[in-house]
Amino acid sequence: KRGKSVTLECLVPRENVEITALCDVYEDKMQAVADEIVKAGKKAPKLYSNYKDVIAAEDVDAVVVTASWDLHVPMACDAMEAGKPVALEVSGAYSIDDCWQLVRTYERTGTKIMFMENACYSKRALAVLNMVREGLFGEVVHCAGGYRHDLRGEVTTGKERRHYRLRNYLNRNGENYPTHELGPIAKVLNINYGNRMISLTSTASKSRGMHENVRSRDNRDKSLLDIEFMQGDIITTVIKCARGETITLTLDTCLPRYFHGAFDIDVHGTKGLYEGATRSVYIDLDEECEKNHDDWQPCWGNMDTKYYDKYEHNVWKHLKNEATRGDHDGLDWITYGAFVDAVVNDYDPPLDVYDAAAWMAITTLSEDSIACGSMPVPVPDFTNGKWLEREKRNFSPIYKI
Repeated sequence: KRGKSVTLECLVPRENVEITALCDVYEDKMQAVADEIVKAGKKAPKLYSNYKDVIAAEDVDAVVVTASWDLHVPMACDAMEAGKPVALEVSGAYSIDDCWQLVRTYERTGTKIMFMENACYSKRALAVLNMVREGLFGEVVHCAGGYRHDLRGEVTTGKERRHYRLRNYLNRNGENYPTHELGPIAKVLNINYGNRMISLTSTASKSRGMHENVRSRDNRDKSLLDIEFMQGDIITTVIKCARGETITLTLDTCLPRYFHGAFDIDVHGTKGLYEGATRSVYIDLDEECEKNHDDWQPCWGNMDTKYYDKYEHNVWKHLKNEATRGDHDGLDWITYGAFVDAVVNDYDPPLDVYDAAAWMAITTLSEDSIACGSMPVPVPDFTNGKWLEREKRNFSPIYKI
């Protein structure tokens, strides 16, 4: 699904991109995408069942990894070893060794790799980032966010859909998808650029939601009734940063709920607050905020009506005519534009291997903490001290965040 959407919506329409190869273990899915590429007026890509053959192909200049989570690291590392720039779709890591392997392969080869966290290009997240940088909230003390998305149908029909989430929910228990909220928060808190995450604790509720969904819906795989889901219904992770800030991440995908956009975060500072759920800004000593202090609902949405135009980020100013293309309100289009721009014009990717390693590590660290009764666990420094004073880099002026 992800590979299809980014290929057809974010890459095929670009004049400076040609899809020369596709690879999938499911031939029917791959052929369907190839047919759509031809319908779009592009040359038919070659089809492969082994990703290593794609990496070795002479007509492949860069690689996009949208496979199941467990294959992200080996595919990315093999591509870097071959000198092929990598667009790495988001996932959590399966081990800390995976994260170190990404970092060490990049440092040895120097091959570009970009972590494709589209939430970092959210209109509101980038506006909030500008607010933080201009001091509107004072000194930031705490940030929070969550992946709050009812995935019961997707997971409990996983065999039919051939979806890798099923085996993860059956066999793992942790914060399995942290990067949508953590990416924008990391930018707010300058993670890897003068700050870093140093430790976390993670707690899992009991697991009941998936089983109840299978039991109560006729179109679910009833064989799952005899299997225990390891994944806790709600995962709460608290992270401590080197500069004293805290971060709370919530994974909420196993129980009934309305969809709450994964790209909204909360930012708490000494002078004010941005609240993602209500998309509102509260500023200390502001007359309107004081007036509505005890009944805040009339001010819901004031981010869009009062603050957004003033704090709109340069990325969205530059790309207003393009941002409506593709999935997720244009975020995918922008994120893949940043990768293509980095490869074509030799810029440093705005979301790099150190971001990927630090954010992906939260998954396996969360599993460790939960398994040990919510014990604190340290977060490795994948920059090896470079976070203290990372040098200025050659970012694209259009996609810099």
